Amino acid sequence: MSPTPPDGPEITVSAQAQAEAVPEPQAPGTVAFGEALRYWFKLGCISFGGPAGQIALMHDELVERRRWISEGRFLHALNYCMVLPGPEAQQLATYIGWLLHGVKGGIAAGALFVLPSLVLMIALSWLYGVAGTLPAVQDVLAGIKPAVIAIVVVTGWRIASRSIRHPAAWAVAVSAFVATTVLHVSFPVIIGLAALAGWLGARRWPGSFGAGAAHTRAGQRSGGYLIDDDSPVPAHAKGSRGWLAMMVAIAVMLGLGVYALLALVAPIGSTTLTDMARFFTSAALLTFGGAYAVLPYVVQGAVDHYGWLSATQIIDGLALGETTPGPLIMIVAFVGFLGGWAQQALGLGGALGSGIAGAVVATFYTFLPSFVFILAGGPLVERTRDNLNVGAPLAGISAAVVGVIASMALYFGQHVLWPEGMSGRFNGVAAVIAVAAAIALLSGKATVIRVILACAVSGWLLGAAGLL
Repeated sequence: MSPTPPDGPEITVSAQAQAEAVPEPQAPGTVAFGEALRYWFKLGCISFGGPAGQIALMHDELVERRRWISEGRFLHALNYCMVLPGPEAQQLATYIGWLLHGVKGGIAAGALFVLPSLVLMIALSWLYGVAGTLPAVQDVLAGIKPAVIAIVVVTGWRIASRSIRHPAAWAVAVSAFVATTVLHVSFPVIIGLAALAGWLGARRWPGSFGAGAAHTRAGQRSGGYLIDDDSPVPAHAKGSRGWLAMMVAIAVMLGLGVYALLALVAPIGSTTLTDMARFFTSAALLTFGGAYAVLPYVVQGAVDHYGWLSATQIIDGLALGETTPGPLIMIVAFVGFLGGWAQQALGLGGALGSGIAGAVVATFYTFLPSFVFILAGGPLVERTRDNLNVGAPLAGISAAVVGVIASMALYFGQHVLWPEGMSGRFNGVAAVIAVAAAIALLSGKATVIRVILACAVSGWLLGAAGLL
């Protein structure tokens, strides 16, 4: 699911390295749209590690290095995205792109965050369909999976150290971890309870939640950001009721228009593509908590109801989603591809085209609501930055996210380090890779993508040597 250093151990860099990594402070609004486009495309190509790793990447680049947005504004946007159904990392990219350059910036950031992943997932789905699994590929994946554990752990540590300043907030984080891991409470319920805890806690202990708690460190470093804590709301982000209605209307017309086109191009009697449009729209609107929360819903619909693919294939698709850039929820592209491929959605003789159509349809309808939530709801969120009644609940959610991330790290660790179950053998090689990756990330001397590439090569070499 989501990532940021504390009063404890902290990533440090030399003054010279900092000067090289962090551009000179600029006046608000001076980042060029072309520069932003290049960054969003780069992010889409290197955003490994699931939502936690992706948010960590954005935080490191946009807050620490480029200083396009302050810590406080970043966390406020992140907390809003955590409340929404859908992929929070993609929504956060859309939100920041929208803050910087308006609607075109939001659409560009959100689309480029997904596009490289979609192209790669289509290619991998095709290879999966025609070639099955290869030992060398399995070795590479075995090297990457421990790196994912390290990314999630380090990300959780960073966001905890940045956003949690009070024992009450730590209590929310621990409670969220227990609720997720032990009690298996649904993510929407955890979010709701965390928001309530933030609202009540801010009244009982002023400063425990909200701007005073979450943004203390940002306030200390405030200044030199393109969008700072005290920067006024950009003109394009002020919005209105008319704006809200217009954004929703455009999205509805776009969704219905594409649906009508799918009905026209489908062979007579085939409803596969239109079924996918309806199903993935409902998945995007009705499920919270990221890819793992949506997975049971996808299995129920895609496997049990429509029969687009098997349960085993769903698991294989999830493995591909975990080890490719982009949101983990891009498993929907895998489901759409295999469903379109198997059902010949575009007619006989067009298996590849049918698969591509299924992947594109699944992706389009999964992410369309996310753009609406940001472009229509963003102005409302920007007006609540200094409102305790809104800021405190969002800070409570931010604390709960730390617990959820810790639960995700434990989940990954169990499946990677004990592949045969907790009573089976312990994968010591994977543990060593995970520890080495975490040390590299915490040292500040290695980027996420370099760590992932190094672990992939290590997995390939260890597999070739028969040590995996």
